[in-house]
Amino acid sequence: MKVTMITGDGIGEEIAQSAMDVIDASGADIAWDIVRAGEAVYEETGVLIPDKVYESLEQNKVALKAPMTTPIGKGFRSVNVSLRKKYDLYANIRPVQSIGALETLFEKLDLVLFRENTEDLYAGIEEKISEDEMRSIKVITRKSSERIIRRAFAYAKENNRSSVTVVTKANIMKLSDGLFLDIAREIAAEFPTIEFKEILVDNMAMQLVINPYQFDVVVTENLYGDILSDEMAGLIGGLGLVPGANIGDEMAIFEAVHGSAPDIAGKNLANPTAIILGGCMMLDYLDKTKESNNIRHALDVVLSSPENFTHDLKGTATTSQFTRAVIEQVQQQ
Repeated sequence: MKVTMITGDGIGEEIAQSAMDVIDASGADIAWDIVRAGEAVYEETGVLIPDKVYESLEQNKVALKAPMTTPIGKGFRSVNVSLRKKYDLYANIRPVQSIGALETLFEKLDLVLFRENTEDLYAGIEEKISEDEMRSIKVITRKSSERIIRRAFAYAKENNRSSVTVVTKANIMKLSDGLFLDIAREIAAEFPTIEFKEILVDNMAMQLVINPYQFDVVVTENLYGDILSDEMAGLIGGLGLVPGANIGDEMAIFEAVHGSAPDIAGKNLANPTAIILGGCMMLDYLDKTKESNNIRHALDVVLSSPENFTHDLKGTATTSQFTRAVIEQVQQQ
C-alpha cells in the first residue's frame, strides 16, 4: 500500500520520520512516497505546494501530513486550507482521548469532534472596503452542512456512541447557523437511538471545562470546530497528543493538528505522539486495525512512564528516545 507523506516545516521532518518508523515497525506494509510542501519549500522555490505533492496525492489518495507554518495576518494561504478546498476534504475529524498516565484536567475522556472543513468564514472570501474596513463572508450551505452532520451521526451509530451534540450560534446568526441547526434536527430524526443535543458555542466552551463527560460526538461548523477542538485537546494534555483527519469522498489526509514549532526544530525535543496517532487513524482507514491498535496500545504504555515524557509534557525524553520506546513496545506485541 503506497501512502503520501508530506513533510512540513519546523519539527515536521523529525516527527514525520518518527511516525514512519513506528508504522513500519508495526508491520503495516506501507510504502512511503515522501514529498515536501510548506513555508520552507516556498522560500526555496517560490511554490508553496509543488506539483509533485498534487501528483502523489492524486495517485495514492491517502496521505499523512506533518505540520506546516502559516503566516499570521499576511503572506500565503494555509497549505491545509488549500488542500481541503482543492480535494473537497469536507470532514475534519478529531478524536480527543485520554492516554497514558499524564496528569491532566480530566481522566478517561473520550470525545470526537466533527468539523465542517470547506466553508464558513474559512471559505476565504474577504474584501477590503477601505483602509479602515475589511469584510469576511460566512458561507453555510445545505450540501456541506448535511454531509458533515450525517457523517457524525453515522459514526455515532457505527461506533455505539450515545449522543451527538450540534454546536452553533443560531440565536445571533439566525440564517447561516440557523440553517446548520435546522439540518441537524432533520438528520437527528433519522437516528432515533442516538440522543441529540444542541448547544450554543459560547456555552459549549464553558461546559467543556466544567464537565466534558456530558458530551460524546460533537459536530459543528468550521470556525467553531477549529477553536473547540484545540480547547478539547487542552483537557487531555495539549495538542501534542491529538491527531486529525481530513476526509472527502475520494481522498483522505491524516495529520498532527499542532503547529510547526520552529523554536525547537532540529533540537530532538518534539513530541511525535500526535502524528503517530494520525498514522493510526490512517491505518484504520486502510483497514489495518490490528496494526493501529497495537500502536495505540504501545503509546499508552510508553506514556504511562514519566521517564518517557517529552519536553511539552514536562519531561526530559528526546524525540528519538520516545520513538525508540514506542517501537520497542510495538515489537513486543
